[in-house]
Amino acid sequence: MMPFIPLILVCILFPAIQATQLTKCEVYQAMRDMDGHEGISSLEWTCIIFHSSGCDTQATVKNNGSTEYGLFQISNKHWCESSEIPESENICGISCDKFLDDDLTDDKMCAKKILAIKGIDYWLAHKPLCSEKLEQWRCKKL
Repeated sequence: MMPFIPLILVCILFPAIQATQLTKCEVYQAMRDMDGHEGISSLEWTCIIFHSSGCDTQATVKNNGSTEYGLFQISNKHWCESSEIPESENICGISCDKFLDDDLTDDKMCAKKILAIKGIDYWLAHKPLCSEKLEQWRCKKL
């Protein structure tokens, strides 16, 4: 009976472990409701997310004294609140840590605000990498 205890523990704990690395198809599917918002296609969003965060929901990058969070790499300097920059404008009205979970609802809401205020060029990957030849980002499995 003893050898089965570790197997039981794995079975119990496995659902609690959430994947943070999304596939191209998962990102494309998640971005479909943003397709056409402010003229940006879900293919462009998929490409931007791939080049910004590597499709990792828990990606953080230090950048010139600030930190960028999550799939969209949203900066704590202007868009979200963190203890690292208490004077953040927090335009999205949210804790930066919320961009590190697998619920993309708040991430997309903030990305839409950024898009409305700063435009798509906020994401530096867009112009050189994600503005043309986008068919490679379409998920064929849908």
